[in-house]
Amino acid sequence: MEVERVQALATADLKALPAQFVRPSHERPENSRAIEGVTVPVISLSQPHDVLVREIHEACRDWGFFLVTNHGIPGELIGRVQDAGREFFRLPLEEKEKYANDPSRGSFEGYGTKMTKNHDEKVEWVDYFFHLMHPPSKVRHDTWPQHPPSYREVTEEYNKEILKVTDVLLELISEGLGLEKNVLKASLGGDQMELEMKINLYPPCPQPQLALGVEPHTDMSALTILVPNDVPGLQVWKDGNWFAVDYLPSALFFHVGDQIEVLSNGKYKSVLHRSLVNKEKTRMSWAVFCAPPQETLIGPFPELINDQNPAKYSTKTNAEFRYRKFNKLPQ
Repeated sequence: MEVERVQALATADLKALPAQFVRPSHERPENSRAIEGVTVPVISLSQPHDVLVREIHEACRDWGFFLVTNHGIPGELIGRVQDAGREFFRLPLEEKEKYANDPSRGSFEGYGTKMTKNHDEKVEWVDYFFHLMHPPSKVRHDTWPQHPPSYREVTEEYNKEILKVTDVLLELISEGLGLEKNVLKASLGGDQMELEMKINLYPPCPQPQLALGVEPHTDMSALTILVPNDVPGLQVWKDGNWFAVDYLPSALFFHVGDQIEVLSNGKYKSVLHRSLVNKEKTRMSWAVFCAPPQETLIGPFPELINDQNPAKYSTKTNAEFRYRKFNKLPQ
């Protein structure tokens, strides 16, 4: 099936947005404006341990979202990861199409466009590249871009650094729940925990007030670690309002995902978020999803369940959870 790429549409000098991208009135950014100027939690990993545990606990509980600074990943490496992604999307369309995925056949790795229709038959203003990054036994390098030639080397280097930061954060989140520090990672598969890279490209949009780059959703992962470029657009939902997230150079953006909400029995919330687009500029983001293997059973930690706090979620495999979420079935 031939898919119309958003990047190709964006370069076609459109005067008006094609109908399939025009959101219902209540979803349009012009009718659901975000609160600006409120600082989301920003947490420096250079702080004392007890301060870190408390701040991350509060951020996971109150926002399901926070920014991390002093995380130890060199800014130069992040820059090279971003350069590699930009170079891929600068390739001619026929080159990118060699990596096209086919979600209708369960093939998600590769080059894609979010054409999954929702109830309103609307689609999102985004192209992407998606592939597994860890563990090595499940990585299919044949799905990775061959151009730029540096892509594999820089992505594998970034994977090592992301694993280190993920380990630190999962330990701190475990402690915030009152558990032993290794409990959360062990429940997500330990060294078999999967890291998935998704590079999102949101090209300039002729009528950004009518469209969304990504519609409101929560992530199926346990944790998402995101690095954006300097074009704003990410918004998170809290207390009945959208909040605009400002760009902070060198920070990592952390989203609490569905799996941590389930494991924590709702103590920590999977953050609802969306992405806006820009009339003049291309927005990009590099998201790493940390998720358990498909066969892993995920349910509330027994230590967090008692008569006052009964289990709010059933225990099921990650595969069943994802199937239900993809198909909008009750969990």
